[in-house]
Amino acid sequence: MQWQGSLDNKKSSPDDTRLVSILKGCLTGALAGLVVSVFRLAIVQSLKLVTIVYDQISHNWTILPIWLLVVLGLAVVVGYLGKQFPEIKGSGIPQVEGQLSGNLEYPWWSILWRKFIGGILAIGPGLFLGREGPSIQLGATIGQGYAELTHESEVNRRVFIASGAAAGLSAAFSAPIASTLFVLEEVYHNFSPLIWTTALASAIASNFVSTVFFGLTPVLYIVYTKTLPLTMYPHLLFLGIFLGVMGFVYQRVLLKMGDWYEYLIKLPKWLFGMVPFILVIPIGLLVPNLLGGGNSIILNIAGHTPGLLILLGIFILRFVFSMISYGSGLPGGIFLPILSLGAILGAIYGQTMIWLGIFPASYLTNFIIIAMAGYFAGIGKAPFTAILLITEMVGTLHHLMPLAVVSITAYVVVDLLGGAPIYESLLHKIVKPSVPNATGKLDRVEFPVFAESYMVGHQVRDFQWPQNSLLIAIRRGEREVIPHGDTLLIAGDTLVVTTNHRNRGNLLHLLHQLPMQTK
Repeated sequence: MQWQGSLDNKKSSPDDTRLVSILKGCLTGALAGLVVSVFRLAIVQSLKLVTIVYDQISHNWTILPIWLLVVLGLAVVVGYLGKQFPEIKGSGIPQVEGQLSGNLEYPWWSILWRKFIGGILAIGPGLFLGREGPSIQLGATIGQGYAELTHESEVNRRVFIASGAAAGLSAAFSAPIASTLFVLEEVYHNFSPLIWTTALASAIASNFVSTVFFGLTPVLYIVYTKTLPLTMYPHLLFLGIFLGVMGFVYQRVLLKMGDWYEYLIKLPKWLFGMVPFILVIPIGLLVPNLLGGGNSIILNIAGHTPGLLILLGIFILRFVFSMISYGSGLPGGIFLPILSLGAILGAIYGQTMIWLGIFPASYLTNFIIIAMAGYFAGIGKAPFTAILLITEMVGTLHHLMPLAVVSITAYVVVDLLGGAPIYESLLHKIVKPSVPNATGKLDRVEFPVFAESYMVGHQVRDFQWPQNSLLIAIRRGEREVIPHGDTLLIAGDTLVVTTNHRNRGNLLHLLHQLPMQTK
């Protein structure tokens, strides 16, 4: 029996490609782990210092003008760094996604040190920004630098960028498995064996390094008394719907913040950061325990949950100021702020049910933990990552089923409301798909054929393939099919298409809407 496309079934010598890639991934992961751990430690120590400063100001108000000048100076420095290289602005995850899709390119060293310094100066003073997005970009940039310094191929360069991104998140959260899955599910959008094995090795190596700095205790080690019984599962559906609606609201507001800044703030764009730097001062003076990305907020709420009205006030404050912080374009992320808002929403739902006498207070902590995953799954449209991330961060497997129920419910609600993955949406605000370009070095694009794809069941000849591109192989499991016009496409195939390097982003965009041949 012969395939429509020929298969190479001949015996060959062992292929050490993956082994070499894994070893190199371990090296880049260790480097990324070191850099991100120092970055994380610097932010933690900066936040402690800032808390002391606010305590001193509350006892001696003559210090306040000096501190105001300091924070304005920090805003100018960070803004100027962003003016030089706009790629350091914001989370950094959309920028990495743009690199991997071929829509964005930037010099690794110029971005690396500016993101490192700018992130510390922006997040350290207590703004409601997360360290995880910048950590992902720092790790990805280290992977890019390694690939360029060792003159790797363009394909391997993307492998190390993706692996570095996984290593960066792993060092930030001490969650290597979830970090790998996040890169595959949300950033790279491809489960290539070479990518996931290298990314996992890189994330594990990075996690080893971060444990030297921070120990083995999970980032969000939360003690709870009871496992959620099956009789409580209907509440998970209601919680998922609640989180999905609130997640959609978060998406809409965040995507509009840049436009609102330009309309309301009469400052040069690179100085927008002055707004959150000034507004954080009264927060630091009145409620210093609310400063930062939200890690301490989650632990405090889980340990000693406030009353319903206080929770509502905390949510409004953190929601509004996280939008103001991120919308200014400062180098900081939304990853941890999303998780903290999810925890607060879980506490609000739980406290409401307790107040109504619907379930006992002993299950409140469970809903705080579960809501973090649901809120992130809805906003990021990455339910698998949300489930594994909270599992690793909390340090227990007992919540897997409730996490899955809430996450898929919130995901479906956001999907029905028309929400898109937040990082992909943010990327579209930064860059547009590149126009066709027939010049430059050749590169490859890997395009997965999913079960629901319109390509399934059709032959290669049935489609009008984009200009300046060539389908050179179809990866089917562990084998490669050399395609012909009559090769039948099936679910699970990965199309390997060659094009010019500058066309990668445009080609991916065209493959998603590939037209059929007219008869």
